[in-house]
Amino acid sequence: MKTLLALEDGRTFDCRSFTGPGETSGEIVFNTSMTGYQEVLTDPSYKGQMVTMTYPLIGNYGVNPEDTESDRIQVSAFIVREYQHFPSNFRASATLEDYLKKQGIMGIEELDTRALTRHIRNAGAMRAFISTEDLDPVSLVKRAGEIPSMVGQDLARQVTTSVPYYWTDGKPVPCDASVSDKMIWKHRGKKHAVVAFDFGIKYNILRCLESAGCEIIVVPASTGADTIKAMSPDGIFLSNGPGDPEPVTYAVETIQSLLGYCPMFGICLGHQILGLALGGKTFKLKFGHRGANQPVKNLLTGKIEITSQNHGFAVDRDSLDKKDFEITHINLNDNTLEGFRHRKYPVFAVQYHPEASPGPHDANYLFDEFTNLMK
Repeated sequence: MKTLLALEDGRTFDCRSFTGPGETSGEIVFNTSMTGYQEVLTDPSYKGQMVTMTYPLIGNYGVNPEDTESDRIQVSAFIVREYQHFPSNFRASATLEDYLKKQGIMGIEELDTRALTRHIRNAGAMRAFISTEDLDPVSLVKRAGEIPSMVGQDLARQVTTSVPYYWTDGKPVPCDASVSDKMIWKHRGKKHAVVAFDFGIKYNILRCLESAGCEIIVVPASTGADTIKAMSPDGIFLSNGPGDPEPVTYAVETIQSLLGYCPMFGICLGHQILGLALGGKTFKLKFGHRGANQPVKNLLTGKIEITSQNHGFAVDRDSLDKKDFEITHINLNDNTLEGFRHRKYPVFAVQYHPEASPGPHDANYLFDEFTNLMK
């Protein structure tokens, strides 16, 4: 089905929809992973974004129930060079096309993804509109420019859980008691009691925490400090998530109230919120870091880690007081901050995704560092 993609700066791309008619909009970004498209689709950090895959052939291994990172597709559109209609993989239970259609997400192909990626790299991530109905370039460019900017949007509210839940044996389980009670823990003493703030948490983060010997209760992003203290956890985890960290003021204030209370570990948006809570500043990257092959240097060991990343904002390393902070990781592509720890409080955070999915497992050791800090 003939389709038009329009960017807010006036650039347009002819393409085709492989999921039928429709219209959608969002910030357009690119991901450099060769595999793992189902994990990308279901990552809550992509809320409000249309994702372009730089690898040209997508859909060849279908989809399955095990490779999801949340309970639904989070992207507003999925853009590929060439969609593979007939998957060949023993794990596949459905095609990518059917998966997208079932959840009402547009899939776009026959688009010059190399040209689009180069344009985003030069001009930056920007707002875009896709339509099978409005094929007038002037009209669609105007509609793209009317979309709210990613800057200033608190998208964590849209993806966070509405109620607390346990993560048990690889799946969410409703809490059967009030979370404002330290008796809520079922394995206190045998496992580390961890409260995980859900700003858009990925399932594989919870799997990794569970594998590291943690009992996890996931709480909504707006949960207050008094509730957390009533639970008396051994540690606090701050999850990944979408959007601009600065509008998430309620979480920043909560974390400020909890500094020094118990060990904290933050990933992605959690890294940014922790940075803000400790007096740092954040800024929007030109086109972000998204892919499973991003090089990061661990300044503590001197080793290079190949990491999975998905973020459009970063903590300004110059805004952190060097007397209080130790920078632990930097991005080797642009020298942006990828990790820090505090010299006074038992807290540390990384901007990238040590849980991978998709991606390498070079940084999986960070979950053990968190449990050692709780010990």
